[in-house]
Amino acid sequence: MSDGSVQQRQSQPAVPLLKEQRVGEILAAVPERRHWRYRPRRVGMVWRSRTFRIAAVFTVLALCGLAILALVRDQTGTQGFLVGLGLAVLPVPLLMAAFRWLDRVDPGPWRNVLFAFAWGAFAAALVAILANSFATRWIATATADPSNADTLGATVIAPVVEESAKAAAVLLIFLFRRREFTGIVDGVVIAGITASGFAFTENILYLGNAFGEDQQIGTSGVVSVTAATFFVRAVMSPFAHPLFTVLTGIGFGLAAAGARRRRIRRIVLPLLGLVLAMGMHALWNGSAVFSPWGFYAVYGVFMVPVFGLVTWLAIWSRQRELRMLSAELPGYAAAGWLTPAEPLALASMRARGLARDAARRRYAVEAVGSRQSPYGPASRPSAQAKASAKAHGKAAARAVAEYESFATSLASLRLRARRGAAGPDFAERELELLHHLWQRREVAAPALTYAAQATGRLRPSYPPPPWAAPAPHPQYGAGYNPYMLPPRQSTWHGPVQH
Repeated sequence: MSDGSVQQRQSQPAVPLLKEQRVGEILAAVPERRHWRYRPRRVGMVWRSRTFRIAAVFTVLALCGLAILALVRDQTGTQGFLVGLGLAVLPVPLLMAAFRWLDRVDPGPWRNVLFAFAWGAFAAALVAILANSFATRWIATATADPSNADTLGATVIAPVVEESAKAAAVLLIFLFRRREFTGIVDGVVIAGITASGFAFTENILYLGNAFGEDQQIGTSGVVSVTAATFFVRAVMSPFAHPLFTVLTGIGFGLAAAGARRRRIRRIVLPLLGLVLAMGMHALWNGSAVFSPWGFYAVYGVFMVPVFGLVTWLAIWSRQRELRMLSAELPGYAAAGWLTPAEPLALASMRARGLARDAARRRYAVEAVGSRQSPYGPASRPSAQAKASAKAHGKAAARAVAEYESFATSLASLRLRARRGAAGPDFAERELELLHHLWQRREVAAPALTYAAQATGRLRPSYPPPPWAAPAPHPQYGAGYNPYMLPPRQSTWHGPVQH
């Protein structure tokens, strides 16, 4: 049998293999695209289009927004809807500013923030109002007890439905924006912003209904139902919904920070966070059912301590990110990619801001072309020169900010690689980040070095006396004095071109 198979193979004509040395000749013989016989398959190509995905997400959220606003207006009336909208928007800037402040070390893109808020305000709110209404009506019909149905709906159905709907936004960003979801802070921020959007829509409904009740009984002012509802929901507990959903975000954040090979942990931790969020939400909704003072007891004994604990955890995680920079980046400084002072400056939020301000001031003055003298500038710049200087300074500050962001991403990538959580494309992503840093090094490195010295994180070995001329700077030249106006000349002529 072996001999026969050998003879059969020998009798068949040999198929020549294309040699790598003839690749130019082979490719030159390929016909033009319109004459191709074998074309790439186009099945599923539409779904892979980034434009199509953005349009699909925008369309879904817009339809959900129109539907939920129509439902809320139908329940509150036009006047109640407008009053509720005006009052519900007041705590939103506070919540957004708090979560964006928490995310300052390695800020996520605005598209994630807008998606999370829109999902909470439109999609999650629509799912919640439809599912809660259906479940309450079903329980009332099955038990013939409407009051008991309302209690069960508020304490059992609503927490499960609402927290699951809000957690869907965190899950989507965790799955499809994995590079931008790296730890606890990202989970807290995305979950908190999603819940802020949900609370915004829910406040419109509650405040609009309260205003309609005031219209019926004829009350107004401080003693009105609207004022009491606003005080409870927007003053006493604006962080209630964000606090519930943040527990889910912490679970996803712990899963994102863990190693990829620990799949059970990556599934169990988000589910555990979701269950805790549901339990806390149920306790909060059922607090008024326990006793007349149940709300105040749960608020003081449970909600306030948990809020303080979660706040401490979020701030600790942010400080941990800063410590990560000072631990991971010195290796790149030793390899020559960074200067020794940059990891020290990047690990301080004050030094980061000072570096951006220094770059803005330096390059703005350079663009005008003025020089420092005891009697001020030699000539007053024109309005056009001032506008150009301002734009040049903003571009320099933006370059430093981008440098800080890329350096933070590099340190986070390095930390995940040491933990085994980095993907197989670690080397490519590391080279890409180093490339971005190198493009902005000319502007950012001297500014960060100055910021490290100005904040006391890096002190020169032999500080010159105040009356002595500054030593020549290795990047800016002999005319550079970080404590005075910057020099006239520079080799950087504008923002980095991507």
